[in-house]
Amino acid sequence: MSGWSQIKGRAVALDARNVDTDQLIPARFMSQPRDQGYGGFLLHDVRSDDAGHVLNRYAPQVLITRENFGSGSSREAAVYALVDFGIKAVFAPSFGDIFSSNAVNNGLLPARLTEAEIDALIDTLGGDDAAAFVDLEKGEAEIAGTKLRFSIDPVWQQKLINGWDDIDMTAQYAAQITEFRGKRLAAHPWAMPTTD
Repeated sequence: MSGWSQIKGRAVALDARNVDTDQLIPARFMSQPRDQGYGGFLLHDVRSDDAGHVLNRYAPQVLITRENFGSGSSREAAVYALVDFGIKAVFAPSFGDIFSSNAVNNGLLPARLTEAEIDALIDTLGGDDAAAFVDLEKGEAEIAGTKLRFSIDPVWQQKLINGWDDIDMTAQYAAQITEFRGKRLAAHPWAMPTTD
């Protein structure tokens, strides 16, 4: 996964609460090989019943939505569907915990704004798209002419900017891990398995 520090693109509003991972990608599509992409399955059942759905009309990089986004099961494919569709950031008042971790590990920013800020953005956007700019390093965004600040865990910020997942984060400490292992082996050789 490649890292990023800024998004320049378009934003749309998904005016829905409690969008769970089964809505984001219904389970029946998860047998699709990952390399073929999951973007076409994003909110499939909702979009297939509504030709005028905002995601049928626009291909945004930023999604504005309501609370409890990504709740439900731990399926990482929900994040794949968003990322494969081209979405790089989701702004909401709250997210499912596992969804947030999966998002960051796959290059998707789960940014929290207050309910009042989300209400104002959804009112401004309506059913249309608008210009969006997100600066991950500064924790700032401008969406439909509205300037916003968001906070993000510094570790998550580092992972997104560098394109790292949890293994990449751990690999940054390879020298310290090797040093610790050497000291541990020297001090407690009996604790290590033998090959005899």
